Formats: sequence, C-alpha cells, structure tokens
Amino acid sequence: MLKVGDRAPDFKLPDENGKIFNLTDFLGQKVVLYFYPRDNTPGCTRQACAFANTYNEFMAQKTVVIGISKDSEASHQKFVQKYNLPFVLLSDPDLQAIKAYDVWQEKKAYGKVSMGVVRTTYIIDEQGLIEKVMPKVKPDTNAADILKYLEESR
Repeated sequence: MLKVGDRAPDFKLPDENGKIFNLTDFLGQKVVLYFYPRDNTPGCTRQACAFANTYNEFMAQKTVVIGISKDSEASHQKFVQKYNLPFVLLSDPDLQAIKAYDVWQEKKAYGKVSMGVVRTTYIIDEQGLIEKVMPKVKPDTNAADILKYLEESR
C-alpha cells in the first residue's frame, strides 16, 4: 500500500459523462480520493450519501472529493442521478487507478475468496503527495472521520 509522503499516482479516467480527469488537474487543492466496491450497494450508497450530505463542509475546507470504482460510466450516471451526488465519480473498469493505489486485493466473504476493491480513502495534499491513508474504512463514518481529520490538521 502507498504510504504517507509518497507521490500520489496520476490517472486518466472518465466521469459519468465521459469527461476525462487526471489527478494532476487538482494540483493546488487538497483531494479526498475514495475507492469503493460498487455503485448502488448498501454500504457504497451510504458512503456516497454521507459524502454528499457533507459536501458543503468539504468545499468550505477547500477539499475536492473524488470517488472511484470499477463500475461503468452508465452505472455511475444512474448512481449520481439517483442520489444527487455533487462530487466527481470516476470509472475505472481497467483497474488503472485501483491497482496503482493498491486497493485491488483478495477479499473473503462467506467463506469465498475473490479479488475486489477494498474500501480505502487517501487524502492527497496540494502538491500531490499522500497526506493520509485510511484502509478498510467504514462507509457510515468515512466522510465524518475525514472532516474531523481536516479540521484537526489545519
């Protein structure tokens, strides 16, 4: 897993409308980069809605929120519309960023082993360096935990 102080890997991924984003587009701003397993699943929906409900607080902290999963642009479009998500969701079906950030890992559920995205959040500073790594985050508290960290670190 990437560590605090590492340069955050750049990526080139589309949002739900096909607009291409690079991490370097956000240099000069703090970025919350959160990786989640799948659109419209209970945990991922709660996590996304928690970010949406606190979005103005992130904006007040001059912090960009970006979610990434391997879902398609069409899936993201439905997810954004259904829950009125105000932040960027990027589609990574080829696992470009998912693997670069080392969140594609072996998972065990109900005795079955498979590969998948482990819910992880990175906070990236204005210079593009990893400021904080939050592995295996809880969907219900991830946004609040990040806001608390941002307030305490100012």
